[in-house]
Amino acid sequence: MFLSAEEAKALTDKLLARSEADGCEILLRGGEEQSLRFARGSATTNMALSNFRARVASHVGGRVGAVETTSLDEAALLEALERSEEIARLLPVDPDYVPPLGPQNYSHSRRYDASIADLRLGALAEKVAAVVEACSARNVLSFGCAASGRRFEAMATSNGLFAYDPSGEIELSATARNKADNWSGWAGANELAADALDASEVGRRAANKAARDEEPLDLDPGGHPVVFEPAATAELAYWLLNTLDARAADEGRSYFSRKGGGARQGETLFDPKFSLRVDPGDALAPCGALGFEGVPHRARDFVAGGVVADLWRSRAWAQKTGAEAVPHTGCFHVAGGATTLEEMIGSVKRGVLVTRLWYTNMLDPRSLLLTGLTRDGNFLIENGRVTRPVRNMRFNESLATLFSKIEALGPSERVWNALRDGGASAAPPMLVERFAFTSRSSGI
Repeated sequence: MFLSAEEAKALTDKLLARSEADGCEILLRGGEEQSLRFARGSATTNMALSNFRARVASHVGGRVGAVETTSLDEAALLEALERSEEIARLLPVDPDYVPPLGPQNYSHSRRYDASIADLRLGALAEKVAAVVEACSARNVLSFGCAASGRRFEAMATSNGLFAYDPSGEIELSATARNKADNWSGWAGANELAADALDASEVGRRAANKAARDEEPLDLDPGGHPVVFEPAATAELAYWLLNTLDARAADEGRSYFSRKGGGARQGETLFDPKFSLRVDPGDALAPCGALGFEGVPHRARDFVAGGVVADLWRSRAWAQKTGAEAVPHTGCFHVAGGATTLEEMIGSVKRGVLVTRLWYTNMLDPRSLLLTGLTRDGNFLIENGRVTRPVRNMRFNESLATLFSKIEALGPSERVWNALRDGGASAAPPMLVERFAFTSRSSGI
């Protein structure tokens, strides 16, 4: 369910007025989305979803009790409020306790375009039809999903805070397979405005990758030069952003921990070409205005020219360390360069072009060792040309090493990510001299 700012404020005002705790926080989340899945050129499943969740947190003597409900019924919400107060009184005092936030100044976010609200299943069907047509033209089969949705988040506290943050997006993921069923290609897009997504281009990119007749090669594991397309670069940068945790660094549990104590903030730890930024006003990948715990998102460099410029920090840890609270986000923009994807490929004597990554997981936060698999479109590069498909491989690679030795970056672009994650990211193609593939994973 999508509530307006006025509806959300009326609801939170009613709950706060009934609170008997020392302090109270109300967090509302909800939204609407629809999706259309397709396979072998035909629609298979369509879905329309409406959801709502309210979290009521009561503060009593340095303790916080919280209850969540998915009901908009007034009686259910008041019951959650009463129960949260009971829980708070039963808990021990929280050593990380922070009181509810007061009023904040929030930046304007570009995450919501009203055109998303008017999208219906028919509009998604038109996007799917464009993909099917593009794949049929290359004599490959088409699979994937089109989805659109709008969401809101609202927060209110007994100390006078009220914040409302809407977002919306449309996305398309397309996988194409050749008729021999021994090779696939993928492309995706995610946009903030309904008319900004070019489904035909998504279909053409996926089809062009899949329309290969050569027998895919099983490449020997080892270190290889790699050209990452933007979706793959974004996946790697997402994991790096997740590790930029001030508390883990200060407590000696991360790559960003300084010997002798403290964090390595301000140190040059990456290639000077690498910068990672978060900004509610970013033209390609804006984050929301309302951050974790109600802390406002600001335009902020986490890595600037290879230097660790900032770390995300909870309110509790900020209070303990006398530093600024910095909210975590899954939205980010990796700064690009001037080298085109074609120029990167042309500079490689023998290497691999990687379309995207999946099943990625952090193995060791102290060394930033990440594992994962390639998916839907690896290609062998020989003497500056893409020559044949390469079957998928598993990798184990340190992000510290990877982002410290970047050969070239191309222009950044907004990339696909799953709608349910509510994130937006932009990243460039990236060339690295060596990437550690550890084993074959011969699926396509």
